[in-house]
Amino acid sequence: MTEVKFGALLEPSADRPQDVVVWAVLMEQLGYDIVSLSDHPYWPERLDTIALLSAIVARTQRVTVMPNLLNLPLRPPATIARTAATLDVLSGGRFELGLGTGAQQMWASILAEGGPARTPGQSVEALEEATHLIRALWTSKEDVTFEGAHYRLDGARPGPSPVHDIKIWFGAYQPRMLRVVGTIGDGWIPSSPFFPPEALPGANRAIDEAALAADRSPQSIRRGYNIEGEFGTGSGFLQGPPAVWAEQLAGLVLAGQMDTFFLYRANSPDFLRRFADEVAPAARALVTKG
Repeated sequence: MTEVKFGALLEPSADRPQDVVVWAVLMEQLGYDIVSLSDHPYWPERLDTIALLSAIVARTQRVTVMPNLLNLPLRPPATIARTAATLDVLSGGRFELGLGTGAQQMWASILAEGGPARTPGQSVEALEEATHLIRALWTSKEDVTFEGAHYRLDGARPGPSPVHDIKIWFGAYQPRMLRVVGTIGDGWIPSSPFFPPEALPGANRAIDEAALAADRSPQSIRRGYNIEGEFGTGSGFLQGPPAVWAEQLAGLVLAGQMDTFFLYRANSPDFLRRFADEVAPAARALVTKG
């Protein structure tokens, strides 16, 4: 059975520049597996995700760090490859790479920052090309040459090499992008406010079918979920007390739908503590029992 992991998606607010690092250190102390940061480089009220991840790497020893998800249109693939490898080296192999095509509703902001104009289909093509280039720069023994519709390299020197096999996670909701996850991705991350639990089985089937068609094992692809909720007395998804949260999350794991959970908009130490104390261990126990 795939190991169940818990993390949080922190928002790198410029109003509280130290909070994110402090909370990341707290998460490591509380036993979380992954600290992730959102990436919206066109919003000046956010600090730079990569710079903050570097600070978190310097202040932690165990927890994995990753962007959730890095905005590809505003970050050249070669730069992403070298930055990711550097963070992996600095952390001793604790970096994972989350990549996003760029949300279509944010494209005006991407263009304002000098980003490319792309249709949804072109965004998927660019992500596929970028993934190929990034992996080549991590692993190639020879200079990398590539001529694509969106990116090109003309004898780029590979390196630095990461110290572990960095996994690349994609955000995906539509059928074509789900197929890309199954074909070349190492992990998938949707968000529960936009993709409720009832949508997961169909999406997972699409990923599994694409993986099998590409002669890959579906079990090799991790399934992450940005989850948003509040502790209360409701009956909906993540609206009840901690015990109900644990049952609902364990149910997704036991049904083979998800194996990694990121608390979404969890910028509160008390919330992080309560989840770590009352939800995560109970959910793990239910999965073990199940």
